[in-house]
Amino acid sequence: MINFQTKHHADVMMFDKVALKLIHLMGHSGTVPSAFSSAEEIEAALNKLKSAVSTPSAQSGDDWDDDKVSLAHRAKPLLELLETAHKYEEHVFWDRG
Repeated sequence: MINFQTKHHADVMMFDKVALKLIHLMGHSGTVPSAFSSAEEIEAALNKLKSAVSTPSAQSGDDWDDDKVSLAHRAKPLLELLETAHKYEEHVFWDRG
């Protein structure tokens, strides 16, 4: 499990496979633990992730063998966390939980 944290939002925990996919879609190397420490990094990550999950393949559940939950649906809690961090100009941290 990978746990994402920022001060003004509840933690978001995800299974490694999904979390690492989303971390890469945000433009990060995939290092765990790591963080976004500036408003510019968070804004860029948020925009990249929004763009990635708006594609037709991310809207379907076909990418995941375990169930039919779409990548776009799985990304919603992380998108909300990033939006909150951007609004309050906070860091976003992630680590294995």
